[in-house]
Amino acid sequence: MPHTDWGWLITETELRSWIIDENDDLLAVNKPGLVVCHPCKHGPWSSLIGACRELTGLPVLHMPSRLDRETSGVVVLAKNHSTGSLLQCAIQNRRVAKSYTSILCGELREAVVVDQPIGRATGSAVYLKQAVRADGQPARTHFTPLETRAGYTLARIQPESGRLHQIRVHAAWLGHPVAADKLYGPDETLFLDFIRDGFTGRLPEMLPMHRQALHASELVFHLLGGPLRFEAPLAPDIAGFWRGLPPD
Repeated sequence: MPHTDWGWLITETELRSWIIDENDDLLAVNKPGLVVCHPCKHGPWSSLIGACRELTGLPVLHMPSRLDRETSGVVVLAKNHSTGSLLQCAIQNRRVAKSYTSILCGELREAVVVDQPIGRATGSAVYLKQAVRADGQPARTHFTPLETRAGYTLARIQPESGRLHQIRVHAAWLGHPVAADKLYGPDETLFLDFIRDGFTGRLPEMLPMHRQALHASELVFHLLGGPLRFEAPLAPDIAGFWRGLPPD
């Protein structure tokens, strides 16, 4: 992706290479990290939905669920209102299963379920930051360790609910934050530094990767006609970081 002073532009060739599945009703892509889902002021090729509109020639695409900018993996876009409503209804009725792959800090030795409410963090300099708090919204996340290496854990994570930053908040609460998470990792001011100056200064010294090691591996809509399943192989930067760690 061509780099600009504000971020990244998507090229048509790259976008085509991200496509997982496509038919008359929907388009599924394997979004890289650092690509924003929502429309951006820098033109259609600066966001996933804008680029997909340009590629398909459709003026409107529906995105029933999004990923954070730094999270890679499966994103599904509906090409018409009826399909968008169908997928949105499945999400609202909790007939959707999501599975993520992540590298967590520390060694998580056993599977654990975090059942803790989430709400806006108090006293944070970052407005969108969330935290576990008693008066928050119910949230439940399953963490399953797959392998440990050099003080990190490769884990499968399955959220039952869809709160803002849920996986990252619960991972941090558990004491195993997502590796390279600028907001919920060692110091939230790293996030502010990144917004202002990019991945410079102290960030390369304090974070093992340019972006958080979180990837949406699988998305399943349980519809009346049967499950609609999409899978995305682990992003190369996360896979490469993991391979570079010495095994236990």
